[in-house]
Parts: sequence; structure tokens; C-alpha cells
Amino acid sequence: MSAAVRRGAATLAELDAAHAAGAHDGRRPEGMRASILKAAAALFRRQGFERTTVQSIADAVGLKKGSLYHYITGKQRLLFEILQHALEHSLPALERIASSPSPAAARLRRAVRLHILTLARDHDNVACFLEEGRWLAPEFRAAHQVTRDRYEGCYRRIIADGIAAGEFAPTDVRLAGFAVLGIVNWVVRWYRPEGRLRAEEIAERFGDYAVGLLAGGRGGRDGRA
Repeated sequence: MSAAVRRGAATLAELDAAHAAGAHDGRRPEGMRASILKAAAALFRRQGFERTTVQSIADAVGLKKGSLYHYITGKQRLLFEILQHALEHSLPALERIASSPSPAAARLRRAVRLHILTLARDHDNVACFLEEGRWLAPEFRAAHQVTRDRYEGCYRRIIADGIAAGEFAPTDVRLAGFAVLGIVNWVVRWYRPEGRLRAEEIAERFGDYAVGLLAGGRGGRDGRA
């Protein structure tokens, strides 16, 4: 385990211990917390983290501001949990894809599909991850960065494997990972469930685009350039 991972894990453990110790009589019903996180993600996405008040979150879930603090410890913790959810929900599946014995092109298509379908299902959470993460306080950032690096590392592993196998053109693996993630992350800006294309169709096409970008004329799904 790297020093960065140990620091991130330690930071998160300390934060969880501190918040547990400060919780109001331990009342944390999962149903209400889920409702609060969902409402906060929608508000953060619609009006921005800084402009969203604790009172507006309480109003959205039908609680008084004081009652809301039975379930949360503040906006920063809410933002942290929303950002973590955006990654942790799909990270186990992504790690299985990255480590599978399938050709790299097939793995990349599956990874892109997972990313876009997660975005479509958890639109507000993913939008917060992409657009509001800059507001995360330093005491939460280290723990979040560990999870983010694991996620990005899966894409880099697939790309590196594809280059080694001759499926992808030689390139800077880290930069290529940013390029692919940049392409799929942009979907959050324009995707609408009621739009012309279903999320599954978008995911399939973007998987082809990602493979085509990295293959550099070395062959598509059917082996042709």
C-alpha cells in the first residue's frame, strides 16, 4: 500500500471517527440520510455548492434546519459523501473490468459503458463530482483523492495493456486516460433522459469513439481501420 493510500485511509478513518463521536444521539436512519444526500446533490448541481444553504437542503426534505443536523454534520461532509458515491458505486465493477483477461479494446468499451450508464442513473451525483468537487475542503480531499486515483488508474491500466498488446497506438498513458475520461465526462453537460438517444446507445457509440481514438488506425471492433 502506497504512502498516499495510507494517508487517505487514515484521514477518512479519522473523519468518520470524529463525525461518529459528534453525531446527535446516534440517530442516522438510512432512509432520511439517502433523501438528504439526493436533495443536496440536486441542489449543488442546480445552484452550486457555495450558493446552497443548509436551510435550503432542510426545506427540500421537509425538515427544520435544527432537525437536519441530527442527520448531517455540515455541507462539506455532504459534498464529500456525494463525490465518494459517484466513484464508489461503480469502482468495484470497473476494477473487475480492468483486471479481466479480455482484449483491451473490449475492456475499454465496457468501462466507458459503465461510466456513462452510471452517469445516466446518478446524474446529480456525477455532475457534482465533475463540477463542484473543487469546493471540497482539504481535510476531505486526501481521502477522496485516493478513490479518484483508483478509478483513473483502471483506465490507465486498460490503455497500457492495449498499447503493450498492439491494440492501441503508442502514446502517453496518463494523458490518454485524461482524454478518454474527458470525452465521457462531458456527457453530463448535455445528457437528458428524454433525449433522442437512450443512455445505452450513447454508451455504445462513445465506447467506439474511445477505442477509435486510441487505436490510431490499428483496427476497430471488426478488425478494420
